[in-house]
Amino acid sequence: MFQNKTFRKIWKGFWEPVLGLQIFQWVIAIFMMIPIWFVYFTSIKRINNIEVFYKYRKKPAIFVFWHGRSMMLSPIICLGGMQAYAVASRHKDGRMMAKLQRLFGLRAIYGSTHKGGVSVLREGLRVLSKGDFGICMSPDGPGGPSLRVQEGALYFAKMSGAPIIPVCYTCSRPWFQKRWDRYLVALPFSRLNCEIGNPIFVPRRATAEEFEEIRMKVENIMVKQMRDLDAEFNLFQAEQDLTSREFKRARREAREAKKRKAKK
Repeated sequence: MFQNKTFRKIWKGFWEPVLGLQIFQWVIAIFMMIPIWFVYFTSIKRINNIEVFYKYRKKPAIFVFWHGRSMMLSPIICLGGMQAYAVASRHKDGRMMAKLQRLFGLRAIYGSTHKGGVSVLREGLRVLSKGDFGICMSPDGPGGPSLRVQEGALYFAKMSGAPIIPVCYTCSRPWFQKRWDRYLVALPFSRLNCEIGNPIFVPRRATAEEFEEIRMKVENIMVKQMRDLDAEFNLFQAEQDLTSREFKRARREAREAKKRKAKK
């Protein structure tokens, strides 16, 4: 047991600094991009309400999707010729994902609703004010709670006048990762179904009560969007309100309980 812990500590101590280097992040991003394209081109695709995407792909709009449902949206964005920025975490994992998104044509705005929120809002409004760029973001990221819309996207919409457009995808051959967001990895030769919602506007003069009503409306639409898509393939129903910290703690406690049981 001691040897395993020592090995993990040494391994982590080696890889964490390496993964923080930009050159390695680009290399990993390229290796991640290849299987995504492979899945896309070997799968049968259906995109509902595609006319909304074409209408707003080069206009100020906030495209929102759950943190665990981003993988197969990237090639759709790329081939659709969308002009947009993606909100990414400043953490090294977020920076690596930002490089992956850059390979699909999305530029990065670094920050989150928890860290760098003011700078993200300022930069996002600057992007939307250009008139021909949108923003892509996960309203429940980067650490949850899962399937809960935080207020960042609504502030963008309120202050810019740009609409919020919910987007989600599912597939017939999924692999759900053991993470707080139940990240969905589509496997090759799947049927990919993508749903693009109708635009939702937030009035500039919306009161606090109206703002919360719209936030709940967006959240309910996004949850229903995902549940309806997953129901077509009878998929695992991802939980609501999971956070990264709580999920890791629960897994750690489960492992410790299993060890205690094995010792008896």
